Amino acid sequence: MANQANFTLGGPRSPAAIELACELIHTRQTVLPKRLCAPGPDARQTSQILAAAAHAPDHHELLPWRLVTVPASARAALGDAFAAALRERDAAATPAEIAQAREKAARAPLLLLAVVRLRDADEEIPPHERLISAGCAIQNLLLMAHALGFGAALTSGKALQSAPLRELFKLGQDEQALCFINIGTPEHPKPIRQRPAVERYVSVLE
Repeated sequence: MANQANFTLGGPRSPAAIELACELIHTRQTVLPKRLCAPGPDARQTSQILAAAAHAPDHHELLPWRLVTVPASARAALGDAFAAALRERDAAATPAEIAQAREKAARAPLLLLAVVRLRDADEEIPPHERLISAGCAIQNLLLMAHALGFGAALTSGKALQSAPLRELFKLGQDEQALCFINIGTPEHPKPIRQRPAVERYVSVLE
């Protein structure tokens, strides 16, 4: 791990550090949960991944987001919540569909839920800033997992807003489940996909 004491705000970065940052950012890609297998991150690697989130921008230092790990011992409960959420929104769901919903909880060796707090006593920081902070924290996680050699994917879906899932994760009234973060070892190498050219998303104010 890089020594933080060697980095100062506005200080020059070594060519090697710049090259590494470019490599990580430009080669990171999504690997679907069903393509992620063991081994997952060990305890030390998991700590590194989780610590990366703390370096996200955070106006007023509110820490408006949190992460919940879902260990193997809690996967069955999550599967039950997924199944209940499906039955809640589709009373005609078949047993096969319910089984498929349960199975999603068993994917990926490391599973996290990202939760954002949209409102609290600090009314100056609006929901969209809190969401941006959470998004940056999640990207930090993805990049650190990638640096450690793991694949990762973000997954969401209608179940995130369901009563069974909110109850399972004890979400507060002003909290919103954003996505699951799935991390593990990719089954197979995946080719790097083409990204949009800078000209497609950058313009000049006139």
